[in-house]
Amino acid sequence: MIFKDTGGGDFEQPEAGSYAAICYRIIDLGTQHGEYQGVPNEKHQCLISFELDEKMADGKPFAASKFYTVSLSEKANLRKDLEGWRGRAFSDEELQGFDPKNVLGKPCMLSLIRTDKGKTKIASISKLPKGMAAPTPVNPQVYFTMQAKSLDPVFESFSDGIKKIIMQSPEYQALVNRKPAPAGGGTFDDMQRDELETEIPF
Repeated sequence: MIFKDTGGGDFEQPEAGSYAAICYRIIDLGTQHGEYQGVPNEKHQCLISFELDEKMADGKPFAASKFYTVSLSEKANLRKDLEGWRGRAFSDEELQGFDPKNVLGKPCMLSLIRTDKGKTKIASISKLPKGMAAPTPVNPQVYFTMQAKSLDPVFESFSDGIKKIIMQSPEYQALVNRKPAPAGGGTFDDMQRDELETEIPF
């Protein structure tokens, strides 16, 4: 992969605020069908997950994820967050093909907000302030892409929700059936997006 309402739930969520964090998971969701201003569209999607330097009651770190369209276009949220994280703009050369593995395992600062539905969401990502120690990672690093010769076994470790999203993409169908990807993409709604972004990684 190259970058070119259900209510608040009954599980622990971090409070709104700023947190030191580490990127521990990047998941290729394949092409998904969506809608913008009433117009259907199909876009390549991914999910990027972070573990926070803040613990739950059981001692495990909180996690936060954000859903992105895989694009580094000028107005893309992915580009905005990556540039904030890196602390500098992309060069013209980098915009031709930036490998997301470059940020896997890297620290950052996350700004979290609480929505009117009671969900904690990532509002922005920025560079870790100078002199601040990076959190000690707890979760294993996961990089999943469907641009491979076979399905990565790490797929079986994903939640049923994430599996379902991936399995309805044409890239997944091509990978497991060893045939060219069929036209069209999978479909997932705001409810499923909320579940992906607030999923506990354990």
